[in-house]
Amino acid sequence: MGPSLRVTTAKLDGDWELRAVAGPQPSDLGEGWIPARVPGAVHTDLLRAGHIEDPFYSTNERRLHWIGLCDWEFRRRFEWSGRSGQKVDLEFFGLDTVATIRLNGALVGVTRNMHRRFVFDVGNLLRDGSNELVVSFESPVKYADRRSQELGYRPHANHHPYNAVRKMACSFGWDWGIDAVSCGIWRSVQLVAYESCRIRDVRVVPRLVDQNGLLDVVYDVSGAPDGGSVRLIVEGDELARQPVDAPANVLRAIVPSPKLWWPAGHGPQHLYTVRVEVLDSSGHIIDHRSFRTGFRSVLAETEVDAEGTAFRLVVNGRAIFVRGANWIPDDTFPHRVDRSRYRQRVGQARFANINLLRVWGGGIFESDDFFDECDEQGVLVWQDFLFACAAYSEDPELSAEIEAEARDNVGRISKHPSLVVLNGNNENLWGYEEWKWQGRLQGRTWGADYYHRMLPEICAEMAPQIVYTPGSPFSPGGTHAANDPAHGTVHIWDLWNTRDYPDYRTYRPRFVSEFGWQGPPTWATLSGSVEDDPLTPESPGMLVHQKASIGNFKLTDGLVDHFVLPDDMEDWHWAMSLNQAVAVRVAVEHFRFLEPSCMGSIVWQLNDSWPVTSWSAIDYGGRPKPLLYALRAAYKDRLITIEPDGDSLAVGLSNHLEPTWLGELIVRRRNYHGDVLAAQRQGVDVQGRAAARVVIETRVGTPGSAGEEFVEVVVGDERALWFFSDYRHTALETPRCDLALDAIDGGYILRVTAAVLIRDLALLVDKIDPEARVDTLLTTLLPGESVVITISTKQALTVDQLADPRVLRSANQLVAGARPRGA
Repeated sequence: MGPSLRVTTAKLDGDWELRAVAGPQPSDLGEGWIPARVPGAVHTDLLRAGHIEDPFYSTNERRLHWIGLCDWEFRRRFEWSGRSGQKVDLEFFGLDTVATIRLNGALVGVTRNMHRRFVFDVGNLLRDGSNELVVSFESPVKYADRRSQELGYRPHANHHPYNAVRKMACSFGWDWGIDAVSCGIWRSVQLVAYESCRIRDVRVVPRLVDQNGLLDVVYDVSGAPDGGSVRLIVEGDELARQPVDAPANVLRAIVPSPKLWWPAGHGPQHLYTVRVEVLDSSGHIIDHRSFRTGFRSVLAETEVDAEGTAFRLVVNGRAIFVRGANWIPDDTFPHRVDRSRYRQRVGQARFANINLLRVWGGGIFESDDFFDECDEQGVLVWQDFLFACAAYSEDPELSAEIEAEARDNVGRISKHPSLVVLNGNNENLWGYEEWKWQGRLQGRTWGADYYHRMLPEICAEMAPQIVYTPGSPFSPGGTHAANDPAHGTVHIWDLWNTRDYPDYRTYRPRFVSEFGWQGPPTWATLSGSVEDDPLTPESPGMLVHQKASIGNFKLTDGLVDHFVLPDDMEDWHWAMSLNQAVAVRVAVEHFRFLEPSCMGSIVWQLNDSWPVTSWSAIDYGGRPKPLLYALRAAYKDRLITIEPDGDSLAVGLSNHLEPTWLGELIVRRRNYHGDVLAAQRQGVDVQGRAAARVVIETRVGTPGSAGEEFVEVVVGDERALWFFSDYRHTALETPRCDLALDAIDGGYILRVTAAVLIRDLALLVDKIDPEARVDTLLTTLLPGESVVITISTKQALTVDQLADPRVLRSANQLVAGARPRGA
């Protein structure tokens, strides 16, 4: 009897059909059905069927706005054979967004939220034999406009009222994002058939209590077999069991002295396999869920001190300096991001020594694939609730929808040990205080109840093992402005928008959760995304792929104090790419110079959702920009920094490893030929997970000729350089170097030996092979020094190709002999 009670699942992913049913669709689209795919979206189905060109290419975006103004219908026909008395659930894991579901012509349900799972009982609507499932979607643009009026206007960024609908905000466009408002069944859909019962949901709360692992598993079971039970198995051992119909639907297990999950660089990432089973009276398994979780503790220390209010994440009792990056959806159409792509992106974050990814609130609650990769690779996760740069209505209907959304997602992702922060919103506390919202709101609600009551209550109930913060930026205690850098978390955006990057050193923040600088995508990605001829920074396709307000003006203003603005397009591309990397490295190194007063740096942003000039370190093609290598250098475990401190130069020593950093610190002032002009030496002893400073003597730290001298600081294998004058005011020569190339398995090793001082040497190998990668970039070489570059490629390369000055780049090329054309 037991096996007949088993739960069976029928996936409805795969082949569907799609048609436009209302709106300004082009006449050649017609009224017939076209092939579609689930998971998917209207844009990707139309692209696959050849009805539109790639929305990411050139200026195509402008020609495709009609898609978001149309109503659409998806259809799937399928065969079904059920048993008498069988119950069947229709389960959607993601409907984007304003959907009406019908099965065999009967209404199943209406949904208005992209970010939730929906389950419907359809047992009485299914027929033996042929069935038809239809999901209709209302125009998301028109729905958002209408709901904005019904709810009452509330301030928001950008041009669509995305704050009136529970849909991925950046799908309406952002200052780095395409306006490609789509709809569709963006996550899986399935039918689940059962007779006695099924597991509908499982929520896991792993905690550390008195050095033991406490595992609470909260389950939601539909139905209850006579004499049935639920049991909890951890690493193959049954640790708890109770009747299905027990008064409390919680299984509790103790794991004595568990192996801990640690962030990368602090210890191993131990994960426990957990299985929940429902059994019938004979012990046969009816349904089960399996997953992995881990044990770790986390808290946010926010004590008041002489400098303000701290913000410090402490994992397993150890304070962690957060070396972070902000994460946006890795595709405008997020159904296209699979496990291998998540693995690559998280791996690239680890390459850059990043230990935390902040999932930004204008995107999505990330998938379990993303969290699984972070669990395995030791990357901490900060997940925003999905509120960004806008005021939100607290209308009862919308509030109920938001509560259901929060419960659904907190329950889903809280099992992951990598998740350490749940954050109420992005910039809304700041916006309410400083962006003139209060006058525009005219007394209307703006979301405060979500951030200060609803969400903290849900987190305390469902995920007490995770830190909750009401917003980013946020000042603990409620007595200081939300974006006060001396208190809690801060976003620094006057740098880039109105001020130059050396001014990062005027800040003394406690924890920086957003800051950044723009730069173009890699040359291979850029040239493959636009068709402009001539290609210029202001040609039509380039402007479509620059979404920031007066973004090109800001790029130029942020460059000209450091380099002459190039007129050649490839020189412009290199100058802007280098300037982005230098700007962010200056910021990160300053924040680490301030350690332990400052305990976190989360750069905006790691990735892109389409090919665009943006703040990212990895472009949409998955290619690392120079910024990713700058982050790798600035986020390494042991870092030497040099910067002004009062009237002197000072050395910062940041040690993120456990062993004490012992050695001799050597400070030399050199000229550009490499000659030592002055020096000092002293021993250093920097405790594990600590920082220290050393003042540079005036005779060493004062130049005789600022444009021709620099300071070098060395401790063992670590080195830092300080140049007294900015690039364009220095005596950098035309780069001269020798190259030696050797073939190895999977590519080549290139040795570059400098004949003169070369700053920021970079091999832009994507210009030869778009799929090639290098292991290092932005190396500064003194005369006679060498760097070995490993090139991963399947193509045959030559020294002449690599020596091409378009490919082998340096800051010298932007300085030596550079002057404005027509000057």
